[in-house]
Amino acid sequence: MLCTECGANADKGYTTDVTVLGNCLIIVRNVPCYKCIECNKTIYTADVIKRLEEIVEQAKKMMQEISIIDYGKAA
Repeated sequence: MLCTECGANADKGYTTDVTVLGNCLIIVRNVPCYKCIECNKTIYTADVIKRLEEIVEQAKKMMQEISIIDYGKAA
């Protein structure tokens, strides 16, 4: 995959995604992604974006100040 920012190659990897919702902080670890070898931009596929949105919606229902969720273990 090519980086959308600089056009260099992006390699498969994993990252941590952080979402801030008001007073809540949702941290999702081990998220599959592509990382640019030049500018280090993180790129998600459409499937991963959809899954992250679902995880954030589930976490919003718990209404905790901080939620740390493993991407691969989320229900």
